[in-house]
Amino acid sequence: MDKNIQQKFYGLDHLRAIAIILVFFFHYFIISDGQPEWLPNVASFGWTGVDLFFVLSGFLISSQLFVQIKQGQNISFKIFFLKRFFRIVPAFLVTVGIYFCFPFFREKEALPPLWKFLTFTQNLGLNLKDFGTFSHAWSLCVEEHFYLFLPIILLVLQKLNWFSKSFWILITLFIFGFAIRIYSFENLYLPKINDEISWMYWYKFVYYPTYNRLDGLLVGVAIAGVYIFLPELWNRISKYGNLLFIVSLLILASAYFLCNDQMTFNASIFGFPIIAIGFGSIVMSVISPTNFLFKCKSKITTFIATISYAIYLTHKGVIHTTHQLLADFKIDTNLMLLICIITCISFAYLLHLTIEEPFMKLRNRIINKK
Repeated sequence: MDKNIQQKFYGLDHLRAIAIILVFFFHYFIISDGQPEWLPNVASFGWTGVDLFFVLSGFLISSQLFVQIKQGQNISFKIFFLKRFFRIVPAFLVTVGIYFCFPFFREKEALPPLWKFLTFTQNLGLNLKDFGTFSHAWSLCVEEHFYLFLPIILLVLQKLNWFSKSFWILITLFIFGFAIRIYSFENLYLPKINDEISWMYWYKFVYYPTYNRLDGLLVGVAIAGVYIFLPELWNRISKYGNLLFIVSLLILASAYFLCNDQMTFNASIFGFPIIAIGFGSIVMSVISPTNFLFKCKSKITTFIATISYAIYLTHKGVIHTTHQLLADFKIDTNLMLLICIITCISFAYLLHLTIEEPFMKLRNRIINKK
């Protein structure tokens, strides 16, 4: 199902490319020693690229499972986890190995313990001040938790014949997100607000934990549910593909102003769901036949989308390494940014060719034998 969706909906490649570009510029703005004057204004909202990835993952992964359920098939945990393992883990482990074996690759001073990466629990209790290296792996932890629990929940719903009531589970989890963020903000972060490193506690207790960041995934699951199980409703919605795109931009614009200071109460509680809904509207728009991006195929965005995971894994280390290697040269900040873009894409493409592609082929051989 995921393959068919990617082939049919070219707009999803555009969104994947946009997501990694947002993340790249944001992290370049955060970690680079020197940067173009225009970059802060462009990059300040780039952290939301991760939320776009969450919506895309929620839609694509749940679509695979929903198709099986709609066809009356039992969910195959073995095949599902094989697919996820070979897609995510090999490139991740190689990147972890690079970080632990080559200290010059580290964009900050220290790494969290190895076991936290291997168990995908690095995002829980993450001390960004002392263990901020490879911190962006937090989002992989969130997605792995999603991959673990989604098929289990769906199987239970199938067994109990409660699948028709699953809509209420989505609503409940969405409301739970508000409740747990309010608790995290008021009881875990606010008592630390006068601390010199209060920002670290906001990330630790509000931003990184999986239970606070379900909004994008839930929105993606909801879109997949409508698309797969409610075709008549989807047909009515999809008539307004371009309007949905405009609405999404308005929602994201409101989120931009709301989250100008991420660590306020309103941004912490309401920012994530508003951003998720905004990106969800974009996803709905680009999979609508009436949208201008529906059949707009681009080799550039397809290429960027293909290596987006490899870029995400390695870009901070490559940016840091590039700056260190060229530190003795007086390079214009715009040119340095361009060089870092080239080195990041090149390194990611190498990781894609040597690790991702071979393991994906191995995955296909294993699955086809079953």
